[in-house]
Amino acid sequence: MEKIRAAITGVGAYLPTYVLNNEELSQMVDTTDEWIMSRIGIKERRILKGDGLGSSHMGYQAVLDLLDKTGTSADEIEVVICSTVTPDMQFPSTANLIAHKAECTNAYAFDVSAACSGFLFGLNVACKLIESGAHKKVILVGADKMSSIVNYEDRATCPIFGDAAAAVLLEPSKDENGVIDASLHSDGGGIVHLHMKGGGSAYPSTHETVDRKWHYIHQEGQPVFKAAVSHMADVSVEIMRRNNLTSDDVKYLVPHQANMRIIDAVARRMGISADKCMINIHKYGNTTAATIPLCLCDYEDKLKKGDNIILASFGGGYTWGAIHVKWAYDGDKRRKSIL
Repeated sequence: MEKIRAAITGVGAYLPTYVLNNEELSQMVDTTDEWIMSRIGIKERRILKGDGLGSSHMGYQAVLDLLDKTGTSADEIEVVICSTVTPDMQFPSTANLIAHKAECTNAYAFDVSAACSGFLFGLNVACKLIESGAHKKVILVGADKMSSIVNYEDRATCPIFGDAAAAVLLEPSKDENGVIDASLHSDGGGIVHLHMKGGGSAYPSTHETVDRKWHYIHQEGQPVFKAAVSHMADVSVEIMRRNNLTSDDVKYLVPHQANMRIIDAVARRMGISADKCMINIHKYGNTTAATIPLCLCDYEDKLKKGDNIILASFGGGYTWGAIHVKWAYDGDKRRKSIL
């Protein structure tokens, strides 16, 4: 029996309308546009405003965009997966809420939590559901309202993060294109450098945990930077070697948008030139699980059927990985057909 391969057959996205630029941020915390641009490479980020609006609101809008662009009916979707570290609530899952709002009435839904690597971990899971033959249409959403866990008095972290959601549709491939290979890793020892301490079962929410600011991101920049560069580069090079790819064979590196210096260092290790890196960090900041699919949306019209792309990420706790994808459709034709 011929192996079934999963292919990304469409992308969709949602960005909040409110733009928090560096000038405004510098009025909230001791920082400057020059400091942020030189160290991180972020000019502005989107912030979701509105009472009761969480990650599911953005994820649902991204799914609507995806369904519209691909001409897919909501009742055709069999599974909805949401990668997020900022769920609307402990339960039900954010994916469940997204599926309900998008009227994916025939789908079951669940969340995946792997911090900034969440989209890659979720993509691997979604692919296995397609490859098993059990499902033909699976939606994967990366959605994070990072502003909900950012301390805007901490200049080391607050310039980095933004809010957004993006989604992809996965279906059985009709040819050799699709998701080819994945290498995913985790190391819980990274917790000391990157975590959010409060709000879980170990330290449930109390006045004390709030007063101690345990419900905000804790990140130690230097050890995280070193680990991100090392792990993202190593796993990306591993994927290239395993699939006999040279830098000339790779159309795009799609890196997690955490820090421009990290992206540059990883690209150099891979021998990938700057023009082959998908970059939108300057516009949106680090949107955690949404960064990679958001890049795919921004660059969709530049992608051609059969293009080799490598998705690479690194996240808190630690998690990291890389996935090799042979793109399944001509993005410019897809976009023109929608317009």
